[in-house]
Amino acid sequence: MQVALANGVGLNWREDGDPAGYPVVFANSLGTDMRLWDQVLPLLPRGLRIIRFDKRGHGLSDCPPAPYAMEDLVSDAEALLDGLGLRACVFVGLSIGGMIGQGLAARRPDLVAALVLSNTAAKMGDAAMWQTRIDAIRAGGIEALADAVMERWFSPAFLSRPELTAWRNMLTRTPVEGYVGCCRAIAGADLSESTSALSLPVLAIAGREDGASPPALVQGTADMIAGSRFAVIEGAGHLPCVEDPAAYAALLNDFLKEHAHV
Repeated sequence: MQVALANGVGLNWREDGDPAGYPVVFANSLGTDMRLWDQVLPLLPRGLRIIRFDKRGHGLSDCPPAPYAMEDLVSDAEALLDGLGLRACVFVGLSIGGMIGQGLAARRPDLVAALVLSNTAAKMGDAAMWQTRIDAIRAGGIEALADAVMERWFSPAFLSRPELTAWRNMLTRTPVEGYVGCCRAIAGADLSESTSALSLPVLAIAGREDGASPPALVQGTADMIAGSRFAVIEGAGHLPCVEDPAAYAALLNDFLKEHAHV
């Protein structure tokens, strides 16, 4: 494991693949860590420099006190990529990771040459919804909402699989301050204006059974960006890279062949 001081926060990050290869950066969803991508990476083309990181308050990264703003999370990613000397990467972000990707591409187009927006949107939910979730977590911990979150994350078929236990544990072991901090960041973010102005290749991916960011929401954001592509993975929920890594990797590989020179 490696830790970089980025924007004043110690971020846990990992590099796989070819250190001299084309950079592809993966950013995780709320309540997960970089293991979110474990099943997809072996299915990607050889010759890529793959960077993953735990955003603040998640995984093995520092957990500053809540609340956070989306600008903080974007600045963390920006500082990490600058510190690693990355330029013109393909940035793959899922859920809040996709919001970070949108913000980073708008602020630093030199860092992001192409963008994958997975199960995300320019605006996700409203402030009242997020406040209700925060209040419930402050009262009863993440455990109080864990079963409901699993139902939003996964299709009914996956909910009966033994692997569900590991994902539920990943969620409930997320630091409360980190989870609540990122809830605040999402609640306060509306990226519609800056996302509409993006002019880079974009692939948007949705899961047909996603209860957190339904396909129509993801497509609505894709439609803001001229020339973007939109794809739906059938039978998968909010984390299609977990439920159907082969289908997910197939979409990524087609995009990477065009934009990552592999």
